[in-house]
Amino acid sequence: MDTDAGAKVKVGSSKFPLSSWEVAMAALVVAGFALGLAGVYLTMPASDYSFLRLPRSLEDLQILRDNLEGYTSDYTLQVLVGYCMVYIFMQTFMIPGTVFMSLLAGALFGVFKGVALVVFTATAGASSCYFLSKLIGRPIIFSLWPDKLLFFQAQVAKRKERLLNYMLFLRVTPTLPNTFINFASPIVDVPYHTFLLATVIGLIPAAYVTVRAGIAIGDLRSVGDLYDFQSIATLFFIGVLSITPTLIGKSES
Repeated sequence: MDTDAGAKVKVGSSKFPLSSWEVAMAALVVAGFALGLAGVYLTMPASDYSFLRLPRSLEDLQILRDNLEGYTSDYTLQVLVGYCMVYIFMQTFMIPGTVFMSLLAGALFGVFKGVALVVFTATAGASSCYFLSKLIGRPIIFSLWPDKLLFFQAQVAKRKERLLNYMLFLRVTPTLPNTFINFASPIVDVPYHTFLLATVIGLIPAAYVTVRAGIAIGDLRSVGDLYDFQSIATLFFIGVLSITPTLIGKSES
């Protein structure tokens, strides 16, 4: 298996990793998101929407918050649908910046609604990425992260009996990036039901921390302020608890 993977890495590094039909499938997904966003835009009132852009900084986020607050009460459905489609699109295609979208959820909808919204959209986006990777992801991931993929594959193979605990641990802690987990899971044979359950449960702690911080965006100086020592320690503690059954099972065997 490792030999085959290594061979694919060499091939993928010398040419474009996707075939024409795989590019067509990805383009079809992009077109679907574009049509959905166009539908949202067409149902909104005529106005200047030049402020609508993917947030890349806290300043961008504050501009979005200030302009969308008024629309959130009068056009709640359109704002929700637009938010969900943008978040899911970013997760599907591994576009950086979803942390700003999570902060925006807290600023616009409060803690509890914001956490529910973030967990839903993050899970939907992760699932979309999972299935897209199942279709076209193998050559891409062998080209981009061959070593990381082999490590992940070995860890999954060793933990087949308690795979949910391991996936929960990965979701709660920053051991591996969430974007990599989403894209690599179908390649290393993580069952979707395990992937889904670990995603829904495992994203809640970090979503709560981020959404709560979004209520007071003005108090943040940088994204790094989101995760102080206490927050990181708490997430790691939850992660250790999630993987404890696996460790106990190994010691008993």
